[in-house]
Amino acid sequence: MFDGGTRPVPVTELKGVGTALALKLERLGIETVQDLLLHLPLRYQDRTRVLPIGSLRPGDEGVLEGHIVASDIVQGRRRSLLCRLQDGTGTITLRFFHFSAAQKNSLAAGKRVRCFGEARPGPAGLELVHPEYRVIAEDAPAVVEACLTPVYPLTEGLTQGRIRALVDQALGWLDKGIVEDLLPETLRVQWKLPELRQSIRYLHQPPVDADQARLLEGRHPAQRRLAFEELLAHHLSLLKIRHSVREQGAPVLKATGHLSLPFLEQLPFELTGAQRRVAREVARDLNMPVPMLRLVQGDVGSGKTVVAALAALQALENGAQAAVMAPTEILAEQHFNNFSQWLEPLGVNVAWLAGKVKGKQRARELERIANGEAQLVVGTHALFQDEVRFANLAVVVIDEQHRFGVHQRLSLREKGRNGSQTPHQLIMTATPIPRTLTMSAYADLDCSIIDELPPGRTPVNTVVIADSRRDEVIERVRGACREGRQAYWVCTLIEESEALQCQAAEVTAEALREALPELRIGLVHGRLKAAEKADIMARFKAAELDLLVATTVIEVGVDVPNASLMIIENPERLGLAQLHQLRGRVGRGSVESFCVLMYHAPLSQQGRERLAVMRESTDGFRIAEKDLELRGPGEVLGTRQTGMMQFRIADLQRDSDLLPRVKRAAGEIEQAPALMEALIARWLGQGADYAHV
Repeated sequence: MFDGGTRPVPVTELKGVGTALALKLERLGIETVQDLLLHLPLRYQDRTRVLPIGSLRPGDEGVLEGHIVASDIVQGRRRSLLCRLQDGTGTITLRFFHFSAAQKNSLAAGKRVRCFGEARPGPAGLELVHPEYRVIAEDAPAVVEACLTPVYPLTEGLTQGRIRALVDQALGWLDKGIVEDLLPETLRVQWKLPELRQSIRYLHQPPVDADQARLLEGRHPAQRRLAFEELLAHHLSLLKIRHSVREQGAPVLKATGHLSLPFLEQLPFELTGAQRRVAREVARDLNMPVPMLRLVQGDVGSGKTVVAALAALQALENGAQAAVMAPTEILAEQHFNNFSQWLEPLGVNVAWLAGKVKGKQRARELERIANGEAQLVVGTHALFQDEVRFANLAVVVIDEQHRFGVHQRLSLREKGRNGSQTPHQLIMTATPIPRTLTMSAYADLDCSIIDELPPGRTPVNTVVIADSRRDEVIERVRGACREGRQAYWVCTLIEESEALQCQAAEVTAEALREALPELRIGLVHGRLKAAEKADIMARFKAAELDLLVATTVIEVGVDVPNASLMIIENPERLGLAQLHQLRGRVGRGSVESFCVLMYHAPLSQQGRERLAVMRESTDGFRIAEKDLELRGPGEVLGTRQTGMMQFRIADLQRDSDLLPRVKRAAGEIEQAPALMEALIARWLGQGADYAHV
């Protein structure tokens, strides 16, 4: 039976650890002896045998022993001490750039030396540059290490020797039971997981015959044991958030239909089967006395906005308010226009709040939100601001969740807290999230997928072409616009500077105006005022412009069914999810649509792979899985999310097969709160607090 866990022992209880060393260790995230034991090696060195010098190849690392046959100071570009070491099988040079007179004397000809280093090609054969070495007596026994030597992640002012000595001390504490095995024995037996202490000891001191390839790949059973426990702790921390939210209760919102039915009747299209299924799941959640926490994923154009509107209407049917939040003013404004167009005929009062809403207009909107006159509030992150007060917020819809940090999402929920109740939350994303990430980063949410596109949407044909054929691409734009279609030309720049990106877009627009004088060409970039941007987008939507040159600001939120061609310059500089989002801006009507990915040669291997995926697939989930494989979870989720994705040992891609087991184990451990807390504390420490605003 779990008794609450062992007391964390600060590293200062180890011999030789004073304040200065403790601060260096803290930079590595090591504050306790337990943390030190979980600070695993990056790789290992084999110092368990002495290698014959003649057997060495460039790049080989090992222990050598022999006699020095010559020792000279050489004046080259840099003064260096060169010692020739011989053992009967061959000769190698030991090169030292920094050396003292005493060191030179100790490495005199005739001395017997044992050293360790990596063999590199030099002017006169193989060399070891600044090897670790010691001079040994002629009759000294050939003592070598009993196990592989660990190489640890370091920080400035900390050496491998120092950290190895500290870990050796910590392993002594391991025998005193400092690290308790928190996984129930039934789980360990069920999934053949080794015992924790045995795994930790093995990873710090692998035996001579250890499978180094598996250790380097992170696939050794001892590593998998620790990865399993770390993934479990992260999963439990998200479940803890979920429990704390659901304990607060939420308003029960019964679907009366007096707003939703007329809304559906006035729509110029029928809902798809997938939209109806997800809408039912949302409606069922809203009818419960616990807060809905649901993530709705759907590819670009799958109709998530209608599902959001139905959720908002269910709040309004119960006399409460709803809020819809989007990451950019363009997307927020488009939502505002859609919701106003759909809901104002039903007598619904829609308010709009963004950074550009200022002065008297802002004060008026804030008053309408606070007194409940505004039933539905659409906005950007301006909705987070302290001055925004809701009369009775019951449903929060957050679009493109991955662009907001966890804290922002939770803080909007706090705004609607009314006594012991909090609002229901619907989170939407058009960036398909790989199942791996959904199971780990979004374990606190229920997940729905709109996996069906509305009828009439045509798949987009994707063409990959080098920018040396730019003139052909310009002619293609001319042809499409002559036929009454519209086109996008998206500029991407590797520079971080927004000013340079905008400048590149301006230069491109000017060049296209010269090449296509008969076309009406607009330009949108991040440095335009919101009103200017909105005006140009409105003109493009109204077909008053033929070609829109833009930076990636158009990635989300622009809906122009007449646009059937998109050119993306330098697509190799963008993530796959972003390319997929951009491509989703065309193919929104019934005409065959094209996306031209115009790359700059030469492409890297990864660049070729990524563009091939875009050409071959329009399946957002397949693209997301490939994006995860190529770029890793932090990039795919967005940097603001990565606070919750920092793993010491686990790797979401490598260890994704563990996640279903982790989920099942979490279900069992949830029933034991003390055990759950101990696991979270061991692996996340204070990091578990990211859940609390």
